[in-house]
Amino acid sequence: MSLETITDYCMNFPGTSQDFPFGQDTMVFKVAGKIFALVNVTRWMHGEEKMNLKCDPERARKLREEYQSVTSGYHMNKRHWNTVSVNEGELSKTDIFELIDHSYQCVVHKLPKTVQRQLV
Repeated sequence: MSLETITDYCMNFPGTSQDFPFGQDTMVFKVAGKIFALVNVTRWMHGEEKMNLKCDPERARKLREEYQSVTSGYHMNKRHWNTVSVNEGELSKTDIFELIDHSYQCVVHKLPKTVQRQLV
């Protein structure tokens, strides 16, 4: 899966913005100013095709147990974030899209109800 495909998919969610708040290497996707996905673009271009995604803590633990390509979030809160190796073949494109969906929903669920209604 290409970085362009991931970018297009993430940008399709309502209220999503793309930013580089941590420097030119780290592309961040936010909803209502809250991060739901991160990709180190430089590492991606050098073959380390990984992204950080928010996740329900219990589900995060189960995913890490089930898949070698899902590890605790790199430089993130290990309880709430996973690092997902995108192109290792263990997870399908559908699986990765579902993990991105879940990440987005985890963030939206924590937003004030007024903001959530604006995203519909």
